[in-house]
Amino acid sequence: MRNPITIVRQAWQRFIHNDSLRRKLYITIFQSDTPVGKAFDIALLWCILLSILVVIVESMRGLPPLAKQIFTILEYVFTFFFTLEYLLRLYCSPQPRKYAFSFFGIIDLLSTLPLYVGWVFGPVRYLMVVRTFRLIRIFRVFKLFSFLEEGDLLLRSLILSSRKIMVFFLFMVIMVIAMGTLMFMVEGGAPDTPFVDIPTSIYWAVVTMSTVGYGDIAPVTTIGRMLSAVVMLMGYTILAVPTGIVSAQFVHDHGKLTRPEQKCKECGSPLPHHAHFCPYCGTEVKTPVS
Repeated sequence: MRNPITIVRQAWQRFIHNDSLRRKLYITIFQSDTPVGKAFDIALLWCILLSILVVIVESMRGLPPLAKQIFTILEYVFTFFFTLEYLLRLYCSPQPRKYAFSFFGIIDLLSTLPLYVGWVFGPVRYLMVVRTFRLIRIFRVFKLFSFLEEGDLLLRSLILSSRKIMVFFLFMVIMVIAMGTLMFMVEGGAPDTPFVDIPTSIYWAVVTMSTVGYGDIAPVTTIGRMLSAVVMLMGYTILAVPTGIVSAQFVHDHGKLTRPEQKCKECGSPLPHHAHFCPYCGTEVKTPVS
């Protein structure tokens, strides 16, 4: 009689090295150009939408106990399906490591972990809404790659503008601290004032300068109200700055992408942006590339 462990090991080895099965799974799971692959991706998108809906509805108070149990069972079913899908992606991928550390690979993994972690830390399971990011696959399924290119351009513009935005953010921090402290100096001694300390005053400055205006803290003196009006007007003018920074960078990058490529007249090599000399043959460019 054969050893059961040996039988299981041999079956596992056959499964691991079954190239035909891996090829079929790869076509179904990774390729949306085929009818089967597209059907799988559409079914996957529906499962993602339903799982997100289950998490949202299950968090509502006042649900009957039976409904709670049904939603809990559905959460386990969806999590089991996504876990199996993730493992199959690793199994049939030609480069499992590359997939595991890719954007989609990390999102696929994170979409399966919250329920398991929730067994120890209950509220963590609501992080299953991270599955929303998996809906990005809809661009691949329905051939909306132009939207992905525009999104990549916007992300690049945000990254390139990050230093300017950080400088602006630091300026804003200094402004709210200064305005909060100044308001405390004006309102701190008034009777029944809500500005009881500097941190509370800084909180008021943040809310006011961001034009949110909760109204939970308001000045009671005339000078305080005048200062409050100044802070509001500053908020309207300042908040447009980050948008302008990113927009300018976006227009600049978009112009470089849409601008026809210029080539060196001597060697025919493509010329970099603002080039005065060809980097390949050294020929002077009479009209710099703009």
